[in-house]
Amino acid sequence: MLTNDILNALKGYTANMQKTVTFVLQTGEYTKRDELKSFLSDIAGVSDNLQFEERDTAGELRSPISFLIEVDGEDTGIRFSGIPSGHEFNSLVLAFLQASGTDIKLDDALKNMVANVQQSLNFEVFVSLSCHNCPDVVQALNQFALLSPNITTEMIDGGLFQDMVEERDIQGVPSVYLNGELFANGKVTVAELVDKLIATEPAIAKASASQALPLQDVTVIGGGPAGVSAAIYSARKGLKVTLIADRIGGQVKDTVGIENLISVPKTTGPELSGALQAHLNEYDVTVKEHLKVTQVENDDIKSVTLSSGEVIHSKTMIIATGAKWRELGVPGEKENIGNGVAYCPHCDGPFFKGKDVAVIGGGNSGIEAALDLAGIVKSVTVFEFLPELKADQVLVDQAEAKANINILKNVATKEIKAANGKVNAIEYVDRDTNEEHSTNLEGVFVQIGLVPNSDFLNGIVDQTKFGEVVINEKCETSQAGIYACGDVTTVPYKQIIISMGEGAKASLAAFEYLLANGDKLEALYNDQEEKSQAA
Repeated sequence: MLTNDILNALKGYTANMQKTVTFVLQTGEYTKRDELKSFLSDIAGVSDNLQFEERDTAGELRSPISFLIEVDGEDTGIRFSGIPSGHEFNSLVLAFLQASGTDIKLDDALKNMVANVQQSLNFEVFVSLSCHNCPDVVQALNQFALLSPNITTEMIDGGLFQDMVEERDIQGVPSVYLNGELFANGKVTVAELVDKLIATEPAIAKASASQALPLQDVTVIGGGPAGVSAAIYSARKGLKVTLIADRIGGQVKDTVGIENLISVPKTTGPELSGALQAHLNEYDVTVKEHLKVTQVENDDIKSVTLSSGEVIHSKTMIIATGAKWRELGVPGEKENIGNGVAYCPHCDGPFFKGKDVAVIGGGNSGIEAALDLAGIVKSVTVFEFLPELKADQVLVDQAEAKANINILKNVATKEIKAANGKVNAIEYVDRDTNEEHSTNLEGVFVQIGLVPNSDFLNGIVDQTKFGEVVINEKCETSQAGIYACGDVTTVPYKQIIISMGEGAKASLAAFEYLLANGDKLEALYNDQEEKSQAA
């Protein structure tokens, strides 16, 4: 299963392991168990600090195709049920390396929060090995388990545990359960997991609230192409920079094929996100990842409050929060998310193998989704509201050439129907004749564009009725010292390459502002701090 190239790479990764890690496989008989045994044995063979053994764990593991990770004989709380190959192979490698002493690359405030968890939290994460989003969740919860003795987590391959998938009516991944109850479902970010963790035990946020950074020159909110570009340009000017992001890469991370980033003929969203992270790591930027902004205060000195309870003070602020999937807003949509309604065809497509599904939206994302799904499902019906598709002609030609893709134009989705907790039909209106129709299907993938992530700015800066932050040609907002760039703004044409350029512009404009006002703001902040301490 593992090639010589992979095994040789693992030898390099494990060369600096500081502790002994053991893969403990539950004894018994099970389909694919021999394959898993060989898989783990081969990995253990690359280093003296890796061991493999079979043991009756007395109920600690759910099946003979489950294993746990021990470090120096102590249970780490990390379990895998299934063979963590595909996208989850990295989850396994990171788990045993971090268990052995490799640095866990989380913000110190976030580490402190997790370490202060007092409740017993037992997570189960149902995944598909083809899901791009699942490893982020698995890896984050593995890190949580390593940071807190009160947390355990288990990756469960839904393809090998179909009885559990059917019992829990799981139709989207990742599907996260906490102590047996649904915790998060469908497309979920680590930042959302952190928010839910804080909601479960609010006291942990107090552990990091007292940790304060010095006054920052620039605080960038958002970690997509625009935000990373702004942070790098600012750091290159020698400024003190903090970047806050729920995840590096942002919406780009969910894009599989990218062919219009000039000078890069072809890449993927995960690859580009990794490149953004690597480039960012080259500079002295404080990164607050997996955290959200809960409050912004606009004064001469800007204040940003994070979900961790931290407050960051900054001379300038650059908003680069991008956008999120737009919802249809029809009956049956929200009620059936994770039960037939999905927004990520790459994550949830495999759950609809051999079934009839719909894609709502005839733009590039919609037609790309239809093409991706066509190789998995029985049939795809594309529903487009306008008389003509908005997608690039090359994509339209490919879709029209597929025998199992049917395209309906000038139709309006009216309702998503469900029976027994699962989607079973979609009702729509022919806009030419006003006739109502119903089509039986088992999945609906919504791909109708994006909504700006700007709610936290209400009352702070001017926005359009659509929520876009209003900017001028220098990315200046209605408030001095606050800049915005990328898909969250009024800049036309939401493209990766445009967002990168807008991020650079916002940084350069902020630098000009600091040249004129930086010393004055520094003195003002110091004066405020002296008065605060005296009081």
